[in-house]
Amino acid sequence: MRRLSLMLSVVLILGLIVGGCAAPAGPTGPAEAPQATEAVAEAPAGPFEPMVYAAENCDYGGEFQTIEAVDELTVKFTLCYPDPAFPSKVAFSSFAINDAGYLEQTGGTGDLVVKPNGTGPYKLVEWRRGDQMIFTRNDDYWGEKAIAQNLIFRWSAESAQRLVELQAGTVDGIDNPGPDDFEVIQGDANLQLALRGGTNIFYVGMNNTYPPFDNERVRQAFAMAIDRARLVDNFYPPGSSVASQFMPASIFGYSEGQTWYDYDPETAKQILEEEGVYDADGRFKTTITYRDVVRGYLPNPGVVAQDLQAQLRDINVDADIVVMESGAFLDAADRGEIAGFHMLGWGADYPDATNFLDFHFGEGASKQFGAGFPDIWDTLAEGRTKASPEERQPWYDQANELIKQHVPMIPVAHGGNGAAFKADVGNAYASDIGAEKFALMDPGGRDTFVWMQNGEPAGVYCADETDGEALRACEQVLESLLAYEPKTGDVVPSLAAEWSANDELTVWTFTLREGVKFHNGAALDANDVVMSYAVQWDAGHPLHVGRDGSFTYFPGLFGQFLNAPE
Repeated sequence: MRRLSLMLSVVLILGLIVGGCAAPAGPTGPAEAPQATEAVAEAPAGPFEPMVYAAENCDYGGEFQTIEAVDELTVKFTLCYPDPAFPSKVAFSSFAINDAGYLEQTGGTGDLVVKPNGTGPYKLVEWRRGDQMIFTRNDDYWGEKAIAQNLIFRWSAESAQRLVELQAGTVDGIDNPGPDDFEVIQGDANLQLALRGGTNIFYVGMNNTYPPFDNERVRQAFAMAIDRARLVDNFYPPGSSVASQFMPASIFGYSEGQTWYDYDPETAKQILEEEGVYDADGRFKTTITYRDVVRGYLPNPGVVAQDLQAQLRDINVDADIVVMESGAFLDAADRGEIAGFHMLGWGADYPDATNFLDFHFGEGASKQFGAGFPDIWDTLAEGRTKASPEERQPWYDQANELIKQHVPMIPVAHGGNGAAFKADVGNAYASDIGAEKFALMDPGGRDTFVWMQNGEPAGVYCADETDGEALRACEQVLESLLAYEPKTGDVVPSLAAEWSANDELTVWTFTLREGVKFHNGAALDANDVVMSYAVQWDAGHPLHVGRDGSFTYFPGLFGQFLNAPE
């Protein structure tokens, strides 16, 4: 649907004043963005002129048709198909709202990646690379002010080091204690342990653009060759379970009763021989690539890699272990550049199948598994557009079976995990989706809360990040239209005070809070929302840059980019 030509003309003429490229962009190419000039930048602010961003039609393959600022405090999304999970998606931190002026000022990169300008309860005031991030309370925050004046993020890849720091009192909380540390923490009166629900998945991925992983029968053989129970029993903490499918049971879309391939190394060897995988010496050489970063879904990456290597050796597969820097690994995996096996995982961002399945296996998803599977795409498209859970579940049952058939990855474990805190920290909790709000926690009356996580963020423009360490930092500073209630995960108001949808779930309208200001003093309005989404949606937009430029979450949850490159 095109907007009325008169309204489009106004948007085109006044695009500079409202601070963004508001012309509709269709699949034939992006509209040319007006170039900001010094004269325009210095001109006094005029009356609010609503911005519209629209696709020519829905043929480009994505979910959005139109995003428009109805008035200064009202934003309307018109979708190409129904989306019952839309509120859960827009609550996610990758879709935080940025000041449109700051987006233009930074050119979509540079300071935007390291100096976020949000609306949240904390401001990032200093980032000492390799050491710590320092936040201070936003005293102009629209909501409940942060309890602690200051917040510091530190990091260490070693769970033992994190625990030592907590026991010594140099930090107030740590993420992901090691599997052997749970009992130690529970037995220490000076500490408290907060558990998460295991809403995650650790998997061994394969990219089907690299032989012999382009052979489905070979991938099925590898699925039979991995003793998943051995990995969980030996290397995971209490509360962990062996995965029978990609999603944990607590996530909507999980298929009751579905099984994975039985552990059967002899049959695996037979298939590999029949498919000509072995060389003249009866061996096959490959790699296992991972990042040496502890996560709730993978508490012991190094020893798990070594055990996988040993299991593969039992079927005459010699796998060299390759360790990559975390950010480089995630970028390479997302671009589909890792051959052999790779070890990765996923923690829930919100409790719906679209977060797990669409992001990884839907059309427009990450390239880490190589070329996608059209039958999975079509099935997921049906599941995400049905209005009721009863209508949706059969499609996810089918999708889970197709994932088992095609084996883009081997699901291994749903990891039990948690966080630990000093005993005097009030309101301490561990979010099931890893989205702790430290503004709510009281560090025993001290003016600074010190948090130690597993790794340093690669960047904090979280439209272009996927790692939980970056997302958690963003969530202290930036906010989305909606939010997740800290302990239940329910969707609640945030920058939008209320929202509604039409009966078909294709038109969603959000009413913004009045008086919200960004950390630089700019007032939040509907054009900020339009711009924040448009620069992700349109791959041809001049501000579609970011740290890496992948913007992985957007196509994973909302389908194809507008003007996606061929």
